[in-house]
Amino acid sequence: MKYRELVEVYQKLEGTTKRLEKTAYISKLLKKTPEQDIQKIVLLLQGRIYPKWSEQETGVSSRLVLKALNIAAGIPVNEIEEQWKNTGDLGIVAEKITAVKTQSTLFTTDLTVKKVLENLKKLSETEGIGAVDRKVKLIAELLTSATPLEARYITRTILEEMRLGVGEGSVRDAICWAFFGDELELKYNQQENKLEINEEQRQIYNHYVDAVQEAYDITNDFSKTALLARQGLASLKNTTLETGRPLKTMLYQKAKDMQEAFERVGSPAAFEYKYDGFRLQLHRNKDKIMLFTRRLENVTKQFPDVVEVIRENIKSDNYILDSEIIGIDPQTKKWLAFQNISQRIKRKYDIHQMAKSIPVMVNVFDAMQINNQNLLKIPFKERRQAIQKIITEVPEKLSPARQIITDSAEKAQEFYEQALKMGNEGIMAKNLNAPYKPGSRVGYGIKIKPVMETLDLVIIGAEWGQGKRANWLSSFTIACIDANGNFVEIGKVGTGIKEKEQEGVTFEQLTNLLKPLITSEKGKEITVKPSIVIEINYEEIQKSPTYASGYALRFPRLISIRNDRSPEDIAALEQIEELYFSQRNK
Repeated sequence: MKYRELVEVYQKLEGTTKRLEKTAYISKLLKKTPEQDIQKIVLLLQGRIYPKWSEQETGVSSRLVLKALNIAAGIPVNEIEEQWKNTGDLGIVAEKITAVKTQSTLFTTDLTVKKVLENLKKLSETEGIGAVDRKVKLIAELLTSATPLEARYITRTILEEMRLGVGEGSVRDAICWAFFGDELELKYNQQENKLEINEEQRQIYNHYVDAVQEAYDITNDFSKTALLARQGLASLKNTTLETGRPLKTMLYQKAKDMQEAFERVGSPAAFEYKYDGFRLQLHRNKDKIMLFTRRLENVTKQFPDVVEVIRENIKSDNYILDSEIIGIDPQTKKWLAFQNISQRIKRKYDIHQMAKSIPVMVNVFDAMQINNQNLLKIPFKERRQAIQKIITEVPEKLSPARQIITDSAEKAQEFYEQALKMGNEGIMAKNLNAPYKPGSRVGYGIKIKPVMETLDLVIIGAEWGQGKRANWLSSFTIACIDANGNFVEIGKVGTGIKEKEQEGVTFEQLTNLLKPLITSEKGKEITVKPSIVIEINYEEIQKSPTYASGYALRFPRLISIRNDRSPEDIAALEQIEELYFSQRNK
């Protein structure tokens, strides 16, 4: 398939804010895409080169793209940089520069989707001496052959800044429309922006949507899901778990008290500690063990102590388990809060020394696969029994999550108070007969925490400081996520950030994390690629016409950097709205 056909769809997607219209454009493209290009097209539509769970990265900064544009167009880097500062979009700059080059040389080559993706994949495979120059040449080769519009989107893809507003829901539904739409006689009315479908068809349609979603939750890869959907409903339903490929973890809603917990999950229920740590998926296939965070990052190398303890004390050579990791104070043996161990997630050096100074304990609370058997549809009480059969407890190193099963609100309350006293965030209540539903907040389990709930939000902008803070970023713009997967502002935070490293999260630390993520810069204000998730507390939530979310946090304060969270895991706008109305009803 020619790359220009994809670019035409990019343009249409960028030109509308309507979710259903975006879905229609994507579905039409998928419908006409040859099977050999399906996976490539779906990845590129998401602005991706590899699936979400893959460790591979291009390792390309804005600076390298500037050099590639310089080679492709013969324009000095400082001139290109000036245009970038004025537009705030290096993709638009690439388009303008390529337009001038095309007029002067009348030379472009028909790029294919295959050629574009191959060159982009080579970027992550290029290492060693001279790697930077080879990466610049790979990018320049594409830009030299590209039309102006193609140059815009090639540049944005490399920088992972597509600006298309395509959320996971649009991609999922587009796959459904493309491969099952004719069978269901689906019709999208563009003029009225609605899907024309009767109630009977709607029920069947929802069944297909659920099948696509379930396959995606298991594979964490819409490109593979699209290929399975093209092969039919049976292929989707036969999607299998694969060790080494992390699946979406099951998410939990919040309940205000024990009575609501029982109402939501049934009685009796399992109650477990909600540890103040980070989630870790444990994968093993024979001798190979892999560890993944909630944001699907492979952190096996960062936790050799975890690998060792699970290798020796979990009696199965094939499993996928869900666990929570907490820190243990080596002197007092007390449990540590998340911020004390978060630095281990990103650690690349002195790992064994760090493991000694900040030891961790693995608390296994669920199982998706054991001994090559898929357990997703097995009742939770049976999954828990399976966990207990294969784990040999090691004090302060490995244990099933602490649990009670009860139908008594009194006993559940006692367990909750005990959990808080131990330094935990609260407790979980779980339906004993529920399956494991990756990625969903379906009510199979809920969390009970103190009323003042912190929020995980993502940084999308900042300002350069003044005076002694002139070289640091400050006043960080924070966002939640809406139903379409867009990041919408909910305020700015500048308190809770320190100047000295020993005091906590510093301005310098945040600046170093955000500088490589800058996508535009105007005066003192910058925008950044949503990547850094932070935990925020606040006094209350207020209505606000200033921010895109429609809400603002009163007196927000930064608590910690959540290295274990991805931008897609942050607080949803729906959650913000619920919190706003619940605080009004107290």
